[in-house]
Amino acid sequence: MCLGVCCCCAALRPRYKRLVDNIFPEDPKDGLVKADMEKLTFYAVSAPEKLDRIGAYLAERLSRDVVRHRYGYVLIAMEALDQLLMACHSQSIKPFVESFLHMVAKLLESGEPKLQVLGTNSFVKFANIEEDTPSYHRRYDFFVSRFSAMCHSCYPDPEIQTEIRIAGIRGIQGVVRKTVNDELRATIWEPQHMDKIVPSLLFNMQKIEDIDSRTGPPSSPTGGEKEENPALLAENCFRELLGRATYGNMNNAVRPVFAHLDHHRLWDPNEFAVSCFKIIMYSIQAQYSHHVIQEILGHLDVRKRDSPRVRAGIIQVLLEAVAIAAKGSIGPTVLEVFNTLLKHLRISVDFELGDRRSSAGSAAFSTSSKESDERIVQNAIIQTIGFFGSNLPDYQRSEIMMFIMGKVPVLGTSQSLDTSHLGDLGTRRIQIMLLRSLLMVTSGYKATTISNALPAPFLDPLLSPSLMEDSELRQLVLEILHNLIDRHDNRAKLRGIRIIPDVSDLKIKRDKISRQDVSFMKKHGQQLYRHIYLGCKEEDNVQKNFELLFTSLALTTIELANEEVVIDLIRLAIALQDIAIINEDNLPMFNRCGVMALVAAYLNFLSQMIAVPAFCQHVSKVIETRSVEASYFLPETIFKDKCNLPKSLEKHEKDLFFLTNQIAESLGGSGYSVERLSVPYVPQVTDEDRLSRRKSIVDTVSLQVDILPGNNTEDKIDNTEEITFEALKKAIDNNGLEEQEKEKRRLVIEKFQKAPFEEIAAQCETKANLLHDRLAQILELTIRPPPSPSGTMTITAGHAHYHSVPVYEMKFPDLF
Repeated sequence: MCLGVCCCCAALRPRYKRLVDNIFPEDPKDGLVKADMEKLTFYAVSAPEKLDRIGAYLAERLSRDVVRHRYGYVLIAMEALDQLLMACHSQSIKPFVESFLHMVAKLLESGEPKLQVLGTNSFVKFANIEEDTPSYHRRYDFFVSRFSAMCHSCYPDPEIQTEIRIAGIRGIQGVVRKTVNDELRATIWEPQHMDKIVPSLLFNMQKIEDIDSRTGPPSSPTGGEKEENPALLAENCFRELLGRATYGNMNNAVRPVFAHLDHHRLWDPNEFAVSCFKIIMYSIQAQYSHHVIQEILGHLDVRKRDSPRVRAGIIQVLLEAVAIAAKGSIGPTVLEVFNTLLKHLRISVDFELGDRRSSAGSAAFSTSSKESDERIVQNAIIQTIGFFGSNLPDYQRSEIMMFIMGKVPVLGTSQSLDTSHLGDLGTRRIQIMLLRSLLMVTSGYKATTISNALPAPFLDPLLSPSLMEDSELRQLVLEILHNLIDRHDNRAKLRGIRIIPDVSDLKIKRDKISRQDVSFMKKHGQQLYRHIYLGCKEEDNVQKNFELLFTSLALTTIELANEEVVIDLIRLAIALQDIAIINEDNLPMFNRCGVMALVAAYLNFLSQMIAVPAFCQHVSKVIETRSVEASYFLPETIFKDKCNLPKSLEKHEKDLFFLTNQIAESLGGSGYSVERLSVPYVPQVTDEDRLSRRKSIVDTVSLQVDILPGNNTEDKIDNTEEITFEALKKAIDNNGLEEQEKEKRRLVIEKFQKAPFEEIAAQCETKANLLHDRLAQILELTIRPPPSPSGTMTITAGHAHYHSVPVYEMKFPDLF
């Protein structure tokens, strides 16, 4: 009777329940009953409205079996769910999916690793199914949290721990794929989800043993490697996540990376941080690269008070990111990158000087350690600036050069980089750091014309006397000039100051000088000559300074020299020789001999470049004589470690010097216009000379001949001041001019800078004759024959110099 009742009750049960019950065998070891499973699948496909009930009933049985630890039946239920899910694609599948996800959640919540892995595998299969219509109410918050927790599994058994972590990573990958393909994909990019997903992936990526092997573009590992290695699987999932990021959610995906690196203190050492951001830069779309760079810059600002090594680690990461971004689109962040880096450069110098002041009484080791750490930061900043700048297009690089030069503290100009509180030492450090940055940016820069490489707003501060007060600063300025002037890569061939036996062996590359370059030298050539001239007069010059000065002269000859420039360069070389001979600046003997060696090396190079036989013969003769009688006038000798220096240069014969008259004679026979060789070179006087703390050039002028405006001789005679004995005595006085004459001097200098040379020469000659006539009217001048023809009066660019005054004996019988 009871059996009949049971059979009757079973017959009255709904068909879907009977079909579900039939797929479970009496012994779970036998597995799913395939024949009955086929019947259930056919029923579900034929009656899709029953899917939700089938799912609910399966979920009920599964929950009961999980509680009772009947894991065999749990496996059968999940297998059945998976098959139904794969077979049914209709509108009615939505309620069934809810039951399915509920069952997967039950498995993930259990403490049994096998069930967690089982639930993850079912979810991954579900994630790969493309649904016909989006689901507007489904959320995956629980799955994100649970899979992230599985990624951090600390199960005692290492093998099971690895299995759980792999399952967690695959689950996250499934969530990402499912939500990205869904219409509501924006939900996964919310910060609360990214703050769980990204650190979970990074936590597993830290287990990669060989970081450098996987920092490039995505590789294609085998399926077995992906499944067995959680680090590799996490990396591929991370790449996939970033590859799906768009403009609006890029920042949400990157910011958790900084939090993870900060929390685990992975900036020092920063190998893993560099690896992460290389992966990021290679995985995201190229047009979004500037977002990542902006985030790194922002994080650098946040951590600006951290230890130097942490900041250096962040800057190194920025360098790697910039290196990749510079190959593609970097967006509007170019100036922002440089501005932020220069700001942190100033902060680093400030910290370095502050530590030095505060640690004045502490141990020397502690102070030097802090300073060296800050130097690491500064070097990292410079390297980043240089690398970024050198990878920019030429049009952007020229703007960056101007931008950096505008930050260099120069006397008499305003800079946007405040260094007033750093003092002289801090200002010098900033100058050196910025010039080193500028040196790296200009490396490899090839401008079509020199005026593009050296525009006036850039050239004027670069050649400022304020940047000549330190030997290292002068070296950096000259090296920057070399980068910009050398457009044919000849600098390496000219390295080291020496007497070159045959210049043709160097295989110098050069082009015919263009009109634009000729115009540039007419406008700015005097600035270059002046910088070289004053650079040779510095007492703290070392061998490297002389080598760079030689290279500057040689590159100017190769890139910018026409006949007129050649004459100017020879005048400059003779003026440098006079610096060493006359020694008005009381230079040490090593400097004087170094200047003589510089002139010899350069004239030897120049004579072979212009290939005038008579000129080459004169230069070679002087060099041969020096090698026998005064080898310390040659670079091969003077720059040796042990060189015997002479006590004085006054007793040397003329055969050891390069003579202007012989050079003029040799060049004149080859068609050169040598009239200007008789006019000694005098450097320009700039307004900055009066602002600079250095000795002004105008203070060394003994007598200046003024040229006043006017075109006819009568106006000049009328405007000439009457010369009396008192006026002459005052003019010869070397202590300087009176304050009221400064404005007149400025006008004279401006006249010489802008007027044609022929006009200046004619006016000088007229003025000299006028001066002679007026002197003869008021003075009885007796000239005693001198022992040597050294007492001459020379008219230079705006100045009349009386050399060897004792040659002239002046008598004034009417006045005494």
